Order: sequence, then structure tokens, then C-alpha cells
Amino acid sequence: MLHLDQAVPVDPRFPLSGPELMEIFEGLADVFGLDDWEISLRIVDDREMAELNQSFMGCLGPTNVLSFPGGDESRLGDLVLSAETLARESWLYNQDTHEYTVRLLAHGMLHLMGHDHGPEMESLTELAVSTVCLDPDESLRRLFPSI
Repeated sequence: MLHLDQAVPVDPRFPLSGPELMEIFEGLADVFGLDDWEISLRIVDDREMAELNQSFMGCLGPTNVLSFPGGDESRLGDLVLSAETLARESWLYNQDTHEYTVRLLAHGMLHLMGHDHGPEMESLTELAVSTVCLDPDESLRRLFPSI
């Protein structure tokens, strides 16, 4: 289901491990019924994300996640996630990094499934977050490890 772009080393600033990413993707695949679809994920820095955002969206600066729909029956598409933006935004919004990663990847996957911004997409994103992140105590422990 998930294919990490092996040509690009995982950014050391990316706050989650490979197994944690796989757990998130498997949970999202279950929620959205995407077990038979192929999605690739590339983790980049803000510099590369800004270049992609300019080239494909015509927007200046980095963004958190970009979605590129696939072209065949088994390939849903590609997601590009900025490690730096993820870390910065999760800190700025005071959100658990794991939960925020779920939120961004769910958002990107919904775009790949053809959804556009709006109330339906927001509801589906929050449903995915609440389903994949079931243990609120675990989120609290990740935010405040000394508790």
C-alpha cells in the first residue's frame, strides 16, 4: 500500500519512525477502504517543497503536504510531505506530532480520492484522526513525556 521513496533519505528532522508511518498508513487505508491501492510517500525539506509548490501549484513557499493523483487503476497517487513544515506547524498549533501527521496524510489521501476543501473533507479528516488516534492518553504522553 505505502511506498516510501527510497531514493530520498528520510529527513532526520522527521519526527516519526518508519514503523509509526506504516501504522498510520494502515489505519488510514482501513478508514478510507484503500487496502488495494498503491500510494507513494516522499518526505522532503522546505526547500524542495517550496520548489514543488511553485512548479505544480503556482504558490510561493513550502506547504505541509501535496497530493499528485495517480494515472492507473491500482495507483491512487503520490503524497509529498515536508518534514520541516510538519514539525514547525505541530509546534505552532500545539498538536501531537503523531496526530498532526495523521491529519496531514488523511488530508492528502482525501485529495487523491477526489475530495476538495470544504465541510465534507474536514469531517472525513477528523473521522480519520479520531479513528487512527484512538488513545488520547498516548497523545498526552507524546506531548508531555514527563507526565
